Amino acid sequence: MTDAIQKAARWLATTPDDRKPHPLMPYLRREFGLSPSQAVEAIREANLIRARAA
Repeated sequence: MTDAIQKAARWLATTPDDRKPHPLMPYLRREFGLSPSQAVEAIREANLIRARAA
């Protein structure tokens, strides 16, 4: 997992849903320089981070 994916995942896991831009995928790609598959990986990792915190 790259640093960009990890940063995106941490941002996703810690930012409240109402503060995230929509649509999310283009934002992740632009802001963190991710490919589509990397953006999906970041979303999956963020879900795991949130699940571990619960």
